[in-house]
Amino acid sequence: MEEKNNMTAERSLEIITEQIERSRQMVAKKTGQSLYIAGLCIIGLALIIGICILLTNNMAYYLLYILSPIVIYGVDRYVNRNKPKVPDSFVSNMVDKTWQTFGIFAVLFFVFVNLYDLLMSHMESPEVYARLVIHPFRIILLLFGMAITINGYILKSRWMVVCGIIGGIGGFAWESFYVTQTLVGWLGNYTNSNYCGIVFGLIPGFIIALFAFIGMMLPGMMLKRKSL
Repeated sequence: MEEKNNMTAERSLEIITEQIERSRQMVAKKTGQSLYIAGLCIIGLALIIGICILLTNNMAYYLLYILSPIVIYGVDRYVNRNKPKVPDSFVSNMVDKTWQTFGIFAVLFFVFVNLYDLLMSHMESPEVYARLVIHPFRIILLLFGMAITINGYILKSRWMVVCGIIGGIGGFAWESFYVTQTLVGWLGNYTNSNYCGIVFGLIPGFIIALFAFIGMMLPGMMLKRKSL
């Protein structure tokens, strides 16, 4: 009798483990599809914003990145409109909550920083403002990489973890060490200064597109291929 109970308990544990793994695979496939779509949307938006800045020399077009969650949500809903919904599970809830947390922190931080920079630009002298200004892009890239890495651990995807670390830390380091400004300054010393504005407008869009590919499209493709 005791042996039968032990076998029943072991079988129950096996069934639970199989269900969790099956749920993880389903969520991984859906997450991979969503990451791939999000990467494409951000790359497209980065190219559009870069072209607009190139043509108008107006940095205010960077504010269009606020629309990225709406664009991603709309495209994702349209692509998956006829596909069955992934059932709610512990794994899917963890993935959803991670991205919701990232979205809340990123959007609120972006809005706060822009309001703060605008206020400081009117209250302080240009010299003081240059020391007080906050650049949100590096922090958002770091949060972005953290969200992808955490999801990689949840879904047991090594590719996702590696890409999240490279995208987040790499983007943060790039912006923290002002690599874009250094490249523009170097270009101004060796070429016509008219090219500086063009490069300064295009490089940020290129960097965003690059890290969207590394942090979103690449792990998305790997997750989709692994789940097939």
